[in-house]
Amino acid sequence: MLSNGRSETCHVGAFAQLNKGFLVPRQASVGNCLTRPARLVASLPMIRLLLALFAFAVTPALAAPWPTSEGNVELRDVRFGSGETLPMVRMHYTTLGTPHRDARGQIDNAVMVLHGTGGSGKNFLVPQFADELYGPGAPFDITTTYVILPDNFGHGGSTKPSDGLKAAFPHYDYDDMVMLQHRMLVEGLGVTRLRLILGTSMGCMHAFVWGETYPGFAERLAPFACNPVALAGRNRMWRKMAIDAIKADPAWQGGTYTTPPAAGIRTAADLLILAGINPIAAQTLWPTRAATEAALDQAFDRASRLDANDAIYYLDASRNYDPSALLERITVPVLWINSADDFINPPDLGFAEPATKRMPRARFILIPASADTKGHGTHTWAKFWKADLARLLAEPALPPTAPAR
Repeated sequence: MLSNGRSETCHVGAFAQLNKGFLVPRQASVGNCLTRPARLVASLPMIRLLLALFAFAVTPALAAPWPTSEGNVELRDVRFGSGETLPMVRMHYTTLGTPHRDARGQIDNAVMVLHGTGGSGKNFLVPQFADELYGPGAPFDITTTYVILPDNFGHGGSTKPSDGLKAAFPHYDYDDMVMLQHRMLVEGLGVTRLRLILGTSMGCMHAFVWGETYPGFAERLAPFACNPVALAGRNRMWRKMAIDAIKADPAWQGGTYTTPPAAGIRTAADLLILAGINPIAAQTLWPTRAATEAALDQAFDRASRLDANDAIYYLDASRNYDPSALLERITVPVLWINSADDFINPPDLGFAEPATKRMPRARFILIPASADTKGHGTHTWAKFWKADLARLLAEPALPPTAPAR
């Protein structure tokens, strides 16, 4: 345990070896850091692509060999918007690179990347993200950039319902999650300014909340795969369907189950897969019933590992998300990107143009649908937007209107 409430370990993602169609990471030590072998993951092309097509409830498809450190920040006396409280919250994080301090002793090279619903910070160690962004000269070159990848509250290694409270867990929302990210940075990591927040899916929505709640703390925002409006219509419907499916399973037992509610989880996992898929790619890759069902079975094997209570809470956390009233507060440069094949955020809803006009330094890009795009999961494939991200980072940031809090 470090003096500021952090506990930290260091490891380097191990190189993997091919063994009967699976990638098996080796365990190895690097200096004083012990690598921890990643979970066995399937390497078949169709599994990797299916997992890329949805951003929910999955661990990364392949751990990249990037040097990372992991740790926990323990936050005391947490009060949620609902009025519920927890005496302590654990925020887990992964970092790459080293913090640099300016003449005042403040960290000045940090960026934070926020994952989607059901994910973790390790989602950003997959090759299609990490190999494009962390290397020499890349936008998040880790020789000059301090990259912070939190496991958001309710997810991954951070405090979540499945730790023990189950359905008695506080009913958190996105405002609570952003508040805890802020406390993690300031109280735990000593970060009082970010060069950028990049968020995907749920993290995209968090980026808009950050821009309004802590204006100027992040000098730039890159929200990918969401809309800055109330989460309603079809987007709320499929989430509520997944929640209702779990609760309707008699095995759920009001959240006190000892055996997972398999039928409810199956339906929820099916909805998660369907919500993220690119129909053009799916039709191209799996043109027959047999191929389609085989791919679905393999993707479901991973998606169904979700914990029922965790899923209910993180799917419902967006219930009151709606940054639309305060978009004018966001005066920093913004790169907002959606993809045309995104079932969750279809472009025909027409939100982009009016919302972009209300943020004075915002730029919106719609990635056209193709057999190469990944549906909702396009947000994690940096090849589609890396050049635009580099341009955003080159833009001068406006001085904050008030000191970062």
